[in-house]
Amino acid sequence: MNLTELPWEPLSPAEVAGLFTETPWWTAGGHAIELAVGRPVRPHSDVDVLLLRRDQLAAQRALAGWAWWAADPPGTLRPWRPGEILPADVHDIWCRPAGSEQWRVQLMLDESAGEDWVSRRDPRVRRPVDTLTRISPAGIPYLAPEIQLFYKANSPRPKDDADFDAALPQLSGEQRRWLADAIALGHDTHPWWERLTEIGAAESRKDRLA
Repeated sequence: MNLTELPWEPLSPAEVAGLFTETPWWTAGGHAIELAVGRPVRPHSDVDVLLLRRDQLAAQRALAGWAWWAADPPGTLRPWRPGEILPADVHDIWCRPAGSEQWRVQLMLDESAGEDWVSRRDPRVRRPVDTLTRISPAGIPYLAPEIQLFYKANSPRPKDDADFDAALPQLSGEQRRWLADAIALGHDTHPWWERLTEIGAAESRKDRLA
């Protein structure tokens, strides 16, 4: 059987929070956007957890007794051996309890340099690790929405557009400017960029008139 065809029965972000206690981690993907806006936005087929690559072995300890499968490019799942440091081109790991036929958590590894997070898509995009974290009222850590939207902006699908539409009103002017600048580094044009910069320009005019 192709392991990618096994069904997903994802944990909730609250259930994930009960597992990852040893190292910095963030709820990512669409769930991060929902935690940012404080309401459901759309259905989810999985749950994404972001870790820094340097902390990857902490995931094995957090999910002891689980089966871990690394997504080796171009997309083949293969066992992630205990204690194995994954190569830089592997950044997705699918996890399920041993003996289960259902995937429960997808781990994503991202890069860092010293105290900075570094985007795996564009190393020019970076910021201090301690600026990545937001905490929900229930105490669940999630990725700052402008960073999550930066990843979704690479090739936005309808669900990414839905997440952008939901999050945009919640973003501060500083968050919008950061996201617009980060997108502009890799895209000459982008469907989100104009909306981000239009709002930024309107806010600048308002500030000047205040």
